[in-house]
Amino acid sequence: MTNLNIQGYGDNLTINNIRLGDLSPSDHENIENEKGGRNYKPLENVVVSHVQDSSTLICRKPSENGVKAFIEEELIDGLCCYSAVNQGQLNQTIVEAVVTHLTKEKLPTVPRSIRHKYMSAFLLAATGITGMDRVVPKVAGVEAPELMFKLSRRWGYEVKGIPENEAIVVAAKGNFHGRTMTAVSLSDDPDARNNFGPFLPGIELVPFNDIDALKTLFEQRGDKIASFLVEPIQGEAGVIVPSDNYWKEVRSLCDDHNVLLAMDEVQTGFGRTGANFAHELFEVKPDLIGCGKAAGGGILPVSFVAGKDEVIGVLTPGSEGSTFGGYPLGAVVGIYAIKVLVDEKLADNARIRGSQLMSHFENMQADFPDKIKEVRGKGLLTAFEMQNSPHLDGHHVSVELLKNGVYAKETHRSTVRIAPALTIEAWQIDNIAEAIYDVIKGL
Repeated sequence: MTNLNIQGYGDNLTINNIRLGDLSPSDHENIENEKGGRNYKPLENVVVSHVQDSSTLICRKPSENGVKAFIEEELIDGLCCYSAVNQGQLNQTIVEAVVTHLTKEKLPTVPRSIRHKYMSAFLLAATGITGMDRVVPKVAGVEAPELMFKLSRRWGYEVKGIPENEAIVVAAKGNFHGRTMTAVSLSDDPDARNNFGPFLPGIELVPFNDIDALKTLFEQRGDKIASFLVEPIQGEAGVIVPSDNYWKEVRSLCDDHNVLLAMDEVQTGFGRTGANFAHELFEVKPDLIGCGKAAGGGILPVSFVAGKDEVIGVLTPGSEGSTFGGYPLGAVVGIYAIKVLVDEKLADNARIRGSQLMSHFENMQADFPDKIKEVRGKGLLTAFEMQNSPHLDGHHVSVELLKNGVYAKETHRSTVRIAPALTIEAWQIDNIAEAIYDVIKGL
């Protein structure tokens, strides 16, 4: 018999006499290391407790005098759960929608084998914001590129006429589409692939932002290529922004070879880059769009694939499904996440505040050219890359920023991404920039 006792809420939540409010940051770390999968390495000596406002977290840090288990300090959220909280932490409109629908509407949980009234509203909102014909709701962000991969293959066989089991999906080197077997099969990251093979066949990689490489591959194997599945801006790779004309050339090349353009907008969508979706910045329209992260407003995991009728139309009952994909509460959250994106003009604010942040970065680069190699970004998806030197370490910068009241995280050692909530205010951008400047100056 299991001897498990769970009591209380919040800091009084107690599991077998272990009370959350009594745990120090090191206690939390020890429990994760002992009981968890150790597939993440969070920043040391900090535990998020609660939210102060849409861009400020209250975090627990070690007590200097050792009398208390922890102290609590403010921390500006410069990462925004990797763009999952574009609408700001606990956005009031979305929270009120959830509370209203759970308590007044008494929202049930039902599977897709019976219709619920909110599905229609979600489909209307999602096709409306994307400008696409059809939408398939999912849950985790990685499910969006996963489904685009499946759709690409079926469309390739049934519409394009690719011989059975010979379809090719092209991806870009340096991509990040998640951690499923499809996603890591698409990846060229050794950490993501090590000892997870054999990988899915029928995948070709080309360098990102290299139209000549893509053209060569299309000319050689275009009759068997179903899609080019790609991020409009590579996020995990360090906010790699392609050349201005790259996507127009890609779109033209896809049209010439009857290849689908499937864009993974899980991180770049929902206003993050200064447009509702990043592909709009480049004045192209994909055949498929994969959305996630902020599609759930930071409240619930919500994702979806939006696309043209001829592509999503290849699905048939039983060929694709998800117990919680588009379930009632997920549909409601998805609707109001879109409502906030539109009503609060988040893309506009991302463009304005992003320009402000990039201006700070450019000044910093001018002051420290020996330390800052490059600054990149669109809207509030930004990054600065440091010079290749042992003392210019991104993790060290992240830790020092934490001490200065800013949460950010490095990628590929020398690059630090800054992607705060799209509701962030001008003074908070200045505070983030000042903290970064002070840390870089001290390196």
